[in-house]
Formats: sequence, C-alpha cells, structure tokens
Amino acid sequence: MQGVYVKPVSGAKGEIRVPGDKSISHRAALFGGMAHGETHVSNFLLGQDCLSTLRCLNQLGVSWERQGTEVWIRGEGMDAWQEPVDVLDAGNSGTTMRLMLGVLAGSPFAVTLTGDASLRSRPMRRVTDPLRQMGAQIIGRQGGTLAPLTMEGGQLQGQTFRTTVPSAQVKSAIILAGLRASGETRVLEPALSRDHSERMLRGFGVEVQSLGTESWVRGGGRLTGQTVLVPGDISSAAFFLVLGSLVGSGELILKDVGVNPTRTGILDVLQGMGADIELSDVLDVCGEPRATLRVRPSRLKGIEIGGPMIPRLIDEIPILAVAACFAEGETVIRDAAELRIKESDRIRSVADGLNALGAKVEELPDGLRIHGQPTLRGGYANSLGDHRLAMAWAIAGLLSEEGVSVENMEAAEVSYPDFLTVIKQVAK
Repeated sequence: MQGVYVKPVSGAKGEIRVPGDKSISHRAALFGGMAHGETHVSNFLLGQDCLSTLRCLNQLGVSWERQGTEVWIRGEGMDAWQEPVDVLDAGNSGTTMRLMLGVLAGSPFAVTLTGDASLRSRPMRRVTDPLRQMGAQIIGRQGGTLAPLTMEGGQLQGQTFRTTVPSAQVKSAIILAGLRASGETRVLEPALSRDHSERMLRGFGVEVQSLGTESWVRGGGRLTGQTVLVPGDISSAAFFLVLGSLVGSGELILKDVGVNPTRTGILDVLQGMGADIELSDVLDVCGEPRATLRVRPSRLKGIEIGGPMIPRLIDEIPILAVAACFAEGETVIRDAAELRIKESDRIRSVADGLNALGAKVEELPDGLRIHGQPTLRGGYANSLGDHRLAMAWAIAGLLSEEGVSVENMEAAEVSYPDFLTVIKQVAK
C-alpha cells in the first residue's frame, strides 16, 4: 500500500465495535492449544500478530479451524505437542514469541523461533534469563538474547523472580513455564502489569494465585477447553476516544470494550484531562469486564503521567501524545523507557513524527514533554511499520488543519485491519 492521505474533518458520529482484544486473543488461542478438549473463541482478532500464534500452534500439531472471527481449537494437552519440522515464525509478534518460549521451555524437543526484522531486533533477555534459570537450554544471537532463538526444553524447577520492569509478556512466559516445572514459580513485579493470563488460566482450570504485584503457580496444572468471548480491544478503542474528544462535533459510542482495570489507564488519563467519557452496561464475561463507552467533544488540559500508571496505558501513549498536542498547557510522560524497545523506538518516533506535523514535543530519556497548542498543521508522517503509529498519525490527520499523508499505513493491519474503513464511516 502506498501512502494514505487522511483529510481533516469537523465531526465524528456513530456506533463502533472495535476488533477483539489482541492480548486476550493470543492467550485464548495458546491456552486452547495447551488444554484438553475443544476451545471455542468468539471475536478473535484477525490481525497479523494473532494469526502468527495460530500458525505456530499448527506447526506444533495443534488442529484448529476458523470461520470469520470464530475459532475452534481442538486441544489434546501439552504432552501431545509435536516437534515442528520447521522454524516457528512469530512475524512481528512479541507476544507470540515470548509466550511460546515460556510454554515450550518444558517440552521434550528442540524448537527454533524467529520473526521479522523488527522482532529479531527486540531484546529477549528478560524472558530467556529466567527460563534458563528454571532449566531450559536456549541459544541464539548475542548470547541467546536476540532471535532466532533455539530452545531445547528441560526438566524445569520452579523459582521466584523479581522483575525490574512490569511486563505482562515476561510475567506470562514465566508463569506458563511454571506449569511444567516442579514446585512453585513466583513472579514479583515493581508495578502491576496486565493480568489477562492469570484471569484466563483460572478460567481454564489452573489455580493461579495473585496478591498485589505478585503472582504464583504450582507445576502440574491441567487446562480444560473453554468458551471464550473476547471483548473489544481498549487499545484500539483509544484512537476513537481521542478523536471523539477533540473533534468539533458529534458523539461516538464504542460497544463491548474490555475495561480490565490493568488496561484502563487511558480512560483515567483522558478523563483527568477533561474528556467527556461515560461508561455504561458494565458486566463481566469470561473473567474479563467490558462496557459501552460514550465520548463527546471536550476541552483537554495537560497532565503529568508516570509511575504505576504507565503499565496501564503503555500501548496507548502514541495516541495519548496526539491528544496532548491539542491540550491546554503542558503534558509530561515519564517512566516509559519501555517504549524504546517496542515495534519501533516509540519515544523517538512519536516526538519526530509529531514535530514534523507542527507540534512542539521534546524527547525525554524515558518519555515526552508535549506543549499543547490550539491546532496541528499536518503534513507527512511515516509509521515505520508500527501499527500504533500508523493509527495515531491517521487520527492526527483527521484533527489537523491540512491533513496528514501516512506512509506505511498498512501496518495498522497488525491490530485493526478495518481501521480506515471505520474512520470513513464515522468521520464527517
């Protein structure tokens, strides 16, 4: 796809159902493949990352079929997994690679995992080091810290790990390895990361304990196939929450959006900035809370963000930075150095991209300082292959004076394949 020009609009109105949650879709597929019996997943995200998880499961001997966003996985337990005849390709998906490493750490065969150029550059030490300590044998580039990674499973021994950075992927990989380890495996985080794995494993019949920022599991847990209804992804909803807050007129209603409290930092921050966002129809389905979100235009004010709030909105910082460009006063984001090792260096990429569009953004070592102003000129922005940036630049175009030409807009297909179609439906 060539560059896409996104023209400015004066209003946005309509009802939206955002795609299924990416984190939950990954886990539903993976846990279904680990379980005994059939797992039926509804509203599965058809983005490229989640499809990578399904393809890897197929190579491991797990059978599944898909019709639209419905997926049926016929699990026979982890002991039925087979040694793959080829390398497992996680594509651009860090979740696929890191969670697969955890599951496969106790398998009685060797497996090699790789990904695209972006994923091969992302550090894996925070996963590979604890898995090695538990007994897995892992080799790869730069001392086994970069993919491709080859793992030969071993007899795992439960350990206690105190992580330095809150990360759901790292925590989940360790817990999943703990299912095949002897004894107890514990993870203590400096702040609470998203807890989808813990919630879903309980739904599949595994006794996972959590208290504050600590989670632990005993080896030998058996998963039983379940029905999983995936809520809409709040990370995808965030783009429309910002659009609805800053556009000139209208009202957007987002149905069935996941509002897990470990993920709702974007709601707390936008409301703290003055956004007019209402929640209704809140209910719990399959262990995950969900709600209808209604957003209307408002005037935003700058805010300071850091500390325990960051893990609750780490993926939403690019679009939050767009919102801050239009807010009155200054917005400061700190403690977000983790953004430098995402699909791109999102701190630098966001600062460079927004400044090119006429914003006033300073790059900090661990975040951003954004000086709000009444308007954003627009111009040209490149997603650099990062889906969050692609969609953030598109929203910036809708809110700008001149519009934005977004290069590599196809990157949005990783998490929101119909993003541009939905924009055309609601933007006026």
